[in-house]
Amino acid sequence: MRMYDIIEKKKQGKELSKEEIEYIIREYSADKLPDYQVSALLMAIFFKGMTMDETVNLTMAMANSGDVLDLSKINGIKVDKHSTGGVGDKTSLVVAPIVASLGVPVAKMSGRGLGHTGGTIDKLESFTGFKTVISDDDFIKQVNDIKIALVGQTANLAPADKKLYALRDVTATVNQKSLIASSIMSKKIASGADKIVLDVKCGSGAFMNNYDDAYDLATIMVNIGEMVGRETIAVISDMNEPLGRYVGNALEVKEAIDVLSGKGEERLTDLCITLASNMYMMGSDTDSYDLAKEEVLRVIREGKALDKLAELVKTQGGDENQVYHPETLPKALYCMDVLAEQDGYLASCKTSEVGMTSLILGGGRETKESEIDLSVGIRIDKRLGEHVDKGERIAVLYANESEKLEDAKKRFVNAYTFSDTEVKAEPLIKKIISRKDIMA
Repeated sequence: MRMYDIIEKKKQGKELSKEEIEYIIREYSADKLPDYQVSALLMAIFFKGMTMDETVNLTMAMANSGDVLDLSKINGIKVDKHSTGGVGDKTSLVVAPIVASLGVPVAKMSGRGLGHTGGTIDKLESFTGFKTVISDDDFIKQVNDIKIALVGQTANLAPADKKLYALRDVTATVNQKSLIASSIMSKKIASGADKIVLDVKCGSGAFMNNYDDAYDLATIMVNIGEMVGRETIAVISDMNEPLGRYVGNALEVKEAIDVLSGKGEERLTDLCITLASNMYMMGSDTDSYDLAKEEVLRVIREGKALDKLAELVKTQGGDENQVYHPETLPKALYCMDVLAEQDGYLASCKTSEVGMTSLILGGGRETKESEIDLSVGIRIDKRLGEHVDKGERIAVLYANESEKLEDAKKRFVNAYTFSDTEVKAEPLIKKIISRKDIMA
């Protein structure tokens, strides 16, 4: 088998065989294929696309390129959740404790963030002493004991995906649906979950800027899951403005605690309830979404979901008192109000620019070696569709270096446009895709 022939075949738009895809992943992982040849193949895929069979075969080849977790010793149906990424997305911090408090095991491995804020694991480190690394045996025991563990992703989970993604990143081939879908699903499959719930973001702060592309990506990932025996549901949700009121690590932890306490921002709460209800429905005997939602609302109302977060924090070495007293989480030294520069309705938001504002403040990583400031970030006071008067506060910026505030403010202000006429915000939940949809 020659890489030259495989590149030529895909250049002509022909379907690669399972054996050819496995050869590519195996040889590239072993440093036996040069970057320039794999780059040529990626560009051919970018323009010619991949069939569903090719996408599934690529997914499984990458999933099997490293460790594949065996969660069979964990009692019950393991349901994992993944978001395609967005600004202010702290749903895992809310959804995982809710589902675990209902008795469905949540054995979740998350990566660290690269970009505007940290990932779920970075955010959890806002709790003093929280440990993100535990042994495999302790991981399994913890899930069996308290139904939940949230830990850092093992370095050898789908390593071929990491290597291929790094090459996609520098060859302008990231934004190809089959490559995105196989990247996400390879890690979910290698993580050992029985069933998967996906939150596919759509809008100015997402990989997929428009609904049609988000729908295509979601459908591909649901298809992959079903074809490899992992029931998968995808929720397409809006990312045309940040999710919730806060962007920044400790700030997002506080907001997650608000949701678990029953006093969270409406759109964030609605999305968390939707995701948690689907996870509970998939992991329990409940086959009714409405009944699942009733149970989700019950554990929030009774405080059991918040208690589960505290139990998780305590079990992994953190200070559980901070769950009940979030004012003790890390705080920034300086703050600056952002005032509206004109009257009008907030019409649109370049959500990625709000994310860049957080990065300027120190809330994210520009490189893997960058150190995150867990205390900094943004509070957003006004949402799309709301009317504001000139001089009215629309946000607050938090920083530990006062000189960063002015640059961050300029970036934030430029993210928004105004309108003289009333503008309606996009609906939060755009579509839920399950097996019945792809088989229709």
